[in-house]
Amino acid sequence: MPETSPATSTRWTRASWLLLLVVCIVISLDGLDVSMVGVALPSIGTELGLGTDSLQWLVSAYVLGYGSLLLLGGRLADLLGRRRILLIALSVFAVASLAGGLVDDPTLLIASRFVKGIAAAFTAPAAFSLITTNFAEGPARNKAISIFTTFAASGFSLGLIVGGLMTSLSWRWTFLFSVPFAVAAVVLGLFFIPRVKPEREGGHDFWGALTLAAGMLGLVFTVVNAPHVGWAHWQTIGGLVLSGLILAAFGVIENVVKHPLVRFGILKQGWVARANLSAIALFGSYVSFQFILTIYLQSVLGWSPLSMALALLPTGLVVVASAPFADRLIARFGSRRLIMVALASLTLGYVLFLRVDPTPNYVLDILPSVLLLGIGFGLGFPSIQVQATDGISDSEQGLAAGLVQSSSQVGAALVLAVTTALIAGGAPTPDATATQVLDQFRPGLVLSMGVALAGFVITVLPRRRRAAVVHDLETSEREPALTR
Repeated sequence: MPETSPATSTRWTRASWLLLLVVCIVISLDGLDVSMVGVALPSIGTELGLGTDSLQWLVSAYVLGYGSLLLLGGRLADLLGRRRILLIALSVFAVASLAGGLVDDPTLLIASRFVKGIAAAFTAPAAFSLITTNFAEGPARNKAISIFTTFAASGFSLGLIVGGLMTSLSWRWTFLFSVPFAVAAVVLGLFFIPRVKPEREGGHDFWGALTLAAGMLGLVFTVVNAPHVGWAHWQTIGGLVLSGLILAAFGVIENVVKHPLVRFGILKQGWVARANLSAIALFGSYVSFQFILTIYLQSVLGWSPLSMALALLPTGLVVVASAPFADRLIARFGSRRLIMVALASLTLGYVLFLRVDPTPNYVLDILPSVLLLGIGFGLGFPSIQVQATDGISDSEQGLAAGLVQSSSQVGAALVLAVTTALIAGGAPTPDATATQVLDQFRPGLVLSMGVALAGFVITVLPRRRRAAVVHDLETSEREPALTR
């Protein structure tokens, strides 16, 4: 039974706005947490005596839990009920945030980050699929997604500033800050997320769920850990082979069970496959670029965490300013065209940054790239979300949402791991000059540019199947507002 509510009409009711408020708080917490902890990493390392490798795991542990289980989280939201999954996972997120702010042991701190990543893997697709199943496809859904995107960007942007302020008090506040907001979202969700019956079919694919979780965990862990042990190390090679075998077993299981956890045919619908590749290009290139930019601003230019946050803030502000208009832009130009412009904007931003030198002028040398990245995200993020779920039935909206978000996170982890490997071989020595440090970073910058450019090329290429093109033309004539 598909999830429905008064919000499925084109005219929004009070219930529609309250539901949207809850899911927007949830997604803003995800962005807030990621950016706050990133700003606090140097202070955490100083107080707990952690080296660069250990600090990296505070980021990687979150990605490990988040990227590995997103697909499973999205499908379970479809099968077990989006309201139930969201409220349980959000409660776990609050408890893990509280634990992270109180512990002194580095291992427990990293473990809390892993648990938060797992919780986010269930909250994010559940929140997004609540939008796609409660707002009618077309203008109403596009508007809801644009507001959802605004909150996501606002959370990340606000997290940069709040993280700098909280770190000035204690890095622990960067963990504790989210707790009351998560609790408030749980309380609001109990009242304003509609109760509906979960899907009657499915939910019996135990071995599919087990192999998917194990395979994705193994793959993401191996990729994230590869720069530390080496890509040619037996652990990396063995991990990739073992993960590949487990995922292959998952593929076999899904093709023989009566009610598969993941229906692979969903990738053949509409532009779902293209949307997932675009998500990899968008997030993979940006996360790697931001990683390099953060080190450059702090290690080379000697900026404080708050100064660094302010330098990156225009990206978030551009996204926040443009997101409210995303639904109208998608309706007028189509999601595919906006994704093309977004990836072109990102590529140009990376190209411009390649000319930076050890003594840059922020306004002339750094700000143009930061603004172009904001334009890329502001146009690309909502367009990819719309394209990835366009035409998908309500019973599989969680799967579609989890799939595109999983592509984003796993793609980001993969590209970041390769970037780290490219620049780690020439890690800056204490007596290295700023010019030498920049030269060591340039291969990673080129990789970010290449990933964004590859995504642009894939998006530009037309689909070959005539039937798909005819279907798109018919859909366009029938509903001009739908994306193609």
